[in-house]
Amino acid sequence: MLHLLYLIAFTAIALLAIGNLLRSLFTLSIDSQRRYPSTGRSQADWGRQQVPYSRPSYGSVPHPELLDETGRPINEPLLVMRSLTVEDARQHLDALYDSSPSNSAGTQEES
Repeated sequence: MLHLLYLIAFTAIALLAIGNLLRSLFTLSIDSQRRYPSTGRSQADWGRQQVPYSRPSYGSVPHPELLDETGRPINEPLLVMRSLTVEDARQHLDALYDSSPSNSAGTQEES
C-alpha cells in the first residue's frame, strides 16, 4: 500500500514539474519575441499610446561580432564545425595533454 502511495505522489510531482516546465518555456518564448519601447514610460502609459509602435533604436544596431572589418553585416554561418574521426580527436587531446604545464612536471618526476 505504501508503494502505491509513493507511486501516486511521485507521478503527481512529475506531472506538476512537466507542466511548470512547459509553462515556463511558453512564457519565455512569448517574452523573447516581445519588444519594449526604449522610452521611460510606465505600463499605464503603454495602454494610452495613440501612435502605432515603432521599432526601438536599440534593435537597429547589430552586435559587433556580426559585422566584418569594414562594418558591414556578415552573411555567412557563425558556427562551422568540421567532423573529426575518433583518432583525430585523440591526437588533439594527446597534444594538448603533452603541452600542458602540469604534464611536463609529471614527466620529469617519472624519469
